[in-house]
Amino acid sequence: MEKRIELERRARKVNQITELNLDNCRSTSIVGLTDEYTALETLSLINVGLTTLKGFPKLPNLKKLELSDNRISSGLNYLTTSPKLQYLNLSGNKIKDLETLKPLEEFKNLAVLDLFNNDVTQVENYRDKIFNMLPSLSFLDGFDCNDEETQSDGDDDDDVNGNDSEEDVSGDDDDGEDGDSDESEDEVNGDVSLSEVYNDDLEEDNSDWEEGEGGDDDEEEDSDIDEADGDANESAASVNANEKDADKPDESQARGKKRKHDG
Repeated sequence: MEKRIELERRARKVNQITELNLDNCRSTSIVGLTDEYTALETLSLINVGLTTLKGFPKLPNLKKLELSDNRISSGLNYLTTSPKLQYLNLSGNKIKDLETLKPLEEFKNLAVLDLFNNDVTQVENYRDKIFNMLPSLSFLDGFDCNDEETQSDGDDDDDVNGNDSEEDVSGDDDDGEDGDSDESEDEVNGDVSLSEVYNDDLEEDNSDWEEGEGGDDDEEEDSDIDEADGDANESAASVNANEKDADKPDESQARGKKRKHDG
């Protein structure tokens, strides 16, 4: 235990340490923990193997003490040197009777006591007797005098994060169902949605645009064809004219022949 204490100190001054964790360090008694820890408020000695509390130091500012899962059966009077104690966990020890708990009456600020998994919990009317013995006690083994369970910080987080999220999800589902039902009612009543009207207008505009484009193209193609036909006709006419001219005899030659004949 002494080596573990030195390790947990981490070169800090003894009278400045407010929290000390010595869980699982294995020792049958308190060794190395002295009265010099005057600022200590939280001390944890879980599963150490303690059989006695003899030698427990004077800790004037100690408020929370964890002693669960040890082999303590008596000697709680050694704890009375820490009068500000508010939380004491003795679960998983060897305490058998109410008489062993009598020294706890000295703690005027003790609000939380845990004796779970001790033989003393089998005593008849155990809870009522403990609450009568310790008037300052608010919770015994996690429940108050009315058997209402204490609420942990984790429960608060669940209430904040869990329940709100479920409500949000259910709200979204309701909105979706309402939207679907509204659309179905519109269809039944013969109402036309704005989206359908908008789509119809778009289709009409597209059809007009396609017809307009097609007409212009056809006119241009017809005009091109007409021009091509006209050019072809003109060329054909010129060819025919040349052929006729070729068939006609030259007037000058005809006149010369006539003069020779006359002579």
